[in-house]
Amino acid sequence: MKKTIPIGEGVADFFGTYDGNIKYLESLLDVEVQIREQDLTVEGTPEHVGLVEQLLEDYRTLRSEGVSLSSDDLKSIIRIVSEDNSVTLRDVVTGPRHVEAGRRRVSPKTLNQKLYMDAIERYDMVFGIGPAGTGKTYLAVSMAVRALLAKRVSRIVLTRPAVEAGERLGFLPGTLEEKVDPYLRPLYDALYDMLDADRVERYLERRVVEVAPIAFMRGRTLNDAFVILDEAQNTTSEQMKMCLTRIGFSSKAVINGDVTQIDLPFGRRSGLVEAGQILAQVPGIAFVHFNDGDVVRHPLVADIIRAYQSYVPEPPGPQPSPTDQPPPEFGGREAGTDGREPGREG
Repeated sequence: MKKTIPIGEGVADFFGTYDGNIKYLESLLDVEVQIREQDLTVEGTPEHVGLVEQLLEDYRTLRSEGVSLSSDDLKSIIRIVSEDNSVTLRDVVTGPRHVEAGRRRVSPKTLNQKLYMDAIERYDMVFGIGPAGTGKTYLAVSMAVRALLAKRVSRIVLTRPAVEAGERLGFLPGTLEEKVDPYLRPLYDALYDMLDADRVERYLERRVVEVAPIAFMRGRTLNDAFVILDEAQNTTSEQMKMCLTRIGFSSKAVINGDVTQIDLPFGRRSGLVEAGQILAQVPGIAFVHFNDGDVVRHPLVADIIRAYQSYVPEPPGPQPSPTDQPPPEFGGREAGTDGREPGREG
């Protein structure tokens, strides 16, 4: 089928930079689109041609209502609509989304948060990638609590790598659980915010909710579970592969991380960065990318993130050669000496 669709005012923004969104549509729907001055011609199956026409009509209506969407937002929505014909662009943007998570009613505050929650609902594996303060962990835990209370899963498994954020914490006192507890505290905080403390303690005691470092996942198969891997940018390639392959039947997995805050030792490749390259085209896996516009903490947080993104560090100056080093002062020891001046006794 071949159809000519009038472009109309304001629709040209839908095409994206260098017509990137149109090319994305062509690849997803196997259609051929030709853009002219006043209209575009779409060729493909009747179903897909009608879907392109509906996308343009919804976009035109939203623009007339003052709704503005970035090119990245549109790409995420186009993928959702292309995979579920019962959902329209307008549904995704304006449709309500509230999650009853225990004693909290959680609502998305940005479009990307809504896309993230929709993706968790639809897909068995979702990657949420973006800066701090965008709600990745909190929303994932809320969806997990909702699934548990609705008995769609029988347990929640929360995990993250135990990697220091630049500092050295040394040998922490206490039991093994007490040693790793500081690394897992943000996950506990989200749980206690949504459920009564007594219920959380009961769930933890009965292993209905399990909070553990990623090393504890090896050798397990997690059936009928909602698994959340947090701070995934600090997993190694081996850890990421190990964790992703733990997923069993009737399970969901959400993997969150911020690729700008990697605390791995120098030379170690982030498992999250690698997974994004390896799994980007795997069916059944969704990637949602957050940006500074999705930050829901103090307004300064978004400004700080933007400042760091635009900062270009100065290159390091020339390093002094060994012959340029000053002699040791105040009796400092040199290699191979005992600190005494040459030729002096005692």
